[in-house]
Amino acid sequence: MPEQQQWTIAATEQPPQWFIQAVKQHTPASSGIYAAQLLWQRGIKDDQQLTAFINHKAYQPASPFEFGQEMHLAIARLQQAYNAKEKIAIWGDFDADGITATSVLWDGLGQFFKQNTQLIYYIPNRLKESHGLNDQGIDNLAKQNCKLIVTCDTGSTNIEEIIYAKQLGIDVIVTDHHTLPAERPPVAAIINPRYLPREHQLFHLSGVAVAYKLVEALYQSLPNIAKHPLEDLLDLVAVGLIADLVQLSGDCRYLAQLGIQRLQADFQQPAAARRRPGVGRLLELCQKSGDRPTDISFGLGPRINAVSRIQGDASFCVELLTSRDAKRCNELAEVTELANARRKSLQKDVQAQVAQKLTQLDLSTTSVIVLEDAQWPAGVLGLVAGQIAQQTGRPTILLSTEGSGESGVGSGEEDSAPTPYSLLPTPLARGSARSVNSVDLYQLVKDQAHLLHRFGGHPFAAGLSLLVENIPLFAAAINQQLRQSLGSTTLTPTVQADLTLTVADLGKELFLELKLLEPCGMGNPVPKLLIQNCWFENSWHRNQQDWQGKKVQYIKTEFDIRDDSSRSAFPGIWWGHYKDELPIGRCDCIAELDYNTFKKRYEIRLIAVRPSVNSALNTQNGLNAPRSLTPLILDWRNYPTPHSLLPTPPLLLEDCPTNWDDLRAWLRRCLMISRSKSGLDNQQQLAIAWSKPNLQPPNQIWLTLVGIAKYLSRTNQLVTRVQLLEKIGISDQTLLVGIKALKYLGFTVKRQDRYLQITWHPSDSPENLADAAVARFLAAVREEQFQRQYFAQVPLSTIVAIASSDNYMGTNV
Repeated sequence: MPEQQQWTIAATEQPPQWFIQAVKQHTPASSGIYAAQLLWQRGIKDDQQLTAFINHKAYQPASPFEFGQEMHLAIARLQQAYNAKEKIAIWGDFDADGITATSVLWDGLGQFFKQNTQLIYYIPNRLKESHGLNDQGIDNLAKQNCKLIVTCDTGSTNIEEIIYAKQLGIDVIVTDHHTLPAERPPVAAIINPRYLPREHQLFHLSGVAVAYKLVEALYQSLPNIAKHPLEDLLDLVAVGLIADLVQLSGDCRYLAQLGIQRLQADFQQPAAARRRPGVGRLLELCQKSGDRPTDISFGLGPRINAVSRIQGDASFCVELLTSRDAKRCNELAEVTELANARRKSLQKDVQAQVAQKLTQLDLSTTSVIVLEDAQWPAGVLGLVAGQIAQQTGRPTILLSTEGSGESGVGSGEEDSAPTPYSLLPTPLARGSARSVNSVDLYQLVKDQAHLLHRFGGHPFAAGLSLLVENIPLFAAAINQQLRQSLGSTTLTPTVQADLTLTVADLGKELFLELKLLEPCGMGNPVPKLLIQNCWFENSWHRNQQDWQGKKVQYIKTEFDIRDDSSRSAFPGIWWGHYKDELPIGRCDCIAELDYNTFKKRYEIRLIAVRPSVNSALNTQNGLNAPRSLTPLILDWRNYPTPHSLLPTPPLLLEDCPTNWDDLRAWLRRCLMISRSKSGLDNQQQLAIAWSKPNLQPPNQIWLTLVGIAKYLSRTNQLVTRVQLLEKIGISDQTLLVGIKALKYLGFTVKRQDRYLQITWHPSDSPENLADAAVARFLAAVREEQFQRQYFAQVPLSTIVAIASSDNYMGTNV
């Protein structure tokens, strides 16, 4: 179950007036105060930094030869291949960064080596191979007489495979940005920004940007040969950079700025005149124009990634991104769109199954979520793991035990050499891991390497595989490790707002001002806006459909948002949610401001929402709230509310329920009372007022029950069921399971009117049956306690939504 989110507001330090004026020069149509505040918060605090951040023309990019001797070695080896007319193979990867990196090398090196004869490319199959080099692929390239492999977005830790290639007479140039090997591999050159100091402007380059720097160095070293300008590659660089979620600072930001400009310029051309018709068609299919970073992160990136997740082989994506044949590109774009539609459906299915499994976990004692299933397709596990990690605030590892053989596992980071599957004693589980809250997930996984078959990744994402029999050991060990490192720190899902605004502030002027921060990404996130004491109107939801009109299983809700700052409403959208999940009455929300290219309107994209702390009182007293929004359910769990302030006393529900049926019974009672009255002022309300449960360990509860049974048997006293429940603190249903367990220990429980009589005689029941009965009782207690914890913090909006969906609240919802 998702936990209650913790909301935080970014620490605000008012920027000096001179800085606000400097920002205003770049956004003359607005005050510049909001952009100035954000830039100041994010460390931009002088004129030179500000100008270089906003205007790429004022930024001085790094030379590709900042990589030092390794870049010189790489260029020397490429020049040798050029002079000797050797055959070169580009070895790519199947995610968006790897595909675009392969495409950059294909187009860039293709200016010096004839494509398809001197220059070929190879991309591993996600479902049959893993990331990185492998011997079978190297054998295939050797048969084609390749003398040089240039990797992109992969290869740094493939030491054994590099040695194997060398034995076959093939040199390797590695371009990568992932984990460094302990020692330099035996390569012709290795270009990896992780060798640079962390503060270097090239340190955060993704795979595609490293590939671009190699091509840039070759352009400088062999001038007057290339027929197409180097800048033609920048649109592909922007797609890979933004899709790979690297920190957009230094050269990463500079390259992304230039690339987005070229992406937009090409899209604005007539379809027949586009330089990249495949990219243009993809943008059309996802109803984007290419002028925003979100067009990549929400549009192009997921579609490119979807191909390998669904089909395994993503090689045709290079043709999609680089071919000038518009007809062929349209065909490939449609195949890509179908793969993305299938990915969305699979992702939703797996997410629902994971959510069900989460109900069996006690999140209060879980630091790392580790779940497995034989039916989960490995291709979407990283996406779902990311969603669950955000919802729960905990690192999440999802494993598939489906099938056999090596396959890619989600993060694009699993580069260590595999053990042949046929040599393994039991099947492998493969999966993906995602982190939150600054927990270094890669280090957590690495510390359990002795239990793993292979793994790889970085602090926020990892891929791994292990023997199925090792999963329980791995889950226990990684949880214990994180608990020890956290100490008293509690993991909770957190969302941070950057600015506090009103509905009146929303619109074109603010959008253009905040656009100064784009492109946004890691280290420079999209501004999150807190809007307080607002409410929603005209909400509706529907299933989204794919481009062919076939239903895709995901939801979006559209709405208008209002507050007291303006008489006008402002439109918004909430992806993946039903309208009934919107709170009734006054609320607070965190959102991002966006421009909808398809509808040609400015709108907010809802990130998080919750009822205002004072919403119950405000709506009841008519303090500027619409009368039609008066809520039926009041949330008094977290703060006391004086009854005298309410026109009609609510029904008080003070006992924490353990299932939805308990709560529905109270809702039906309220509804029946309300229907017997007339007028909204006489509407009967329900106040949920239970306190956070104080739970004892299940073993202690069992010992208490046995102790009471022994005492009652010895003293021959009678007890009521209510007395037992109050003493032990469990529900009727769980008590029944406990009484059955007592019988296996020799206790007899008889009913006498309203009382229970408990006697004891030595039992001849097999010990294993008694143990099993006690285990069932302990499991029932744990499940009940989990439900109590859930209902202690379940959002009011969820209670309202579920009640509404079951028609218990009629037209009042």
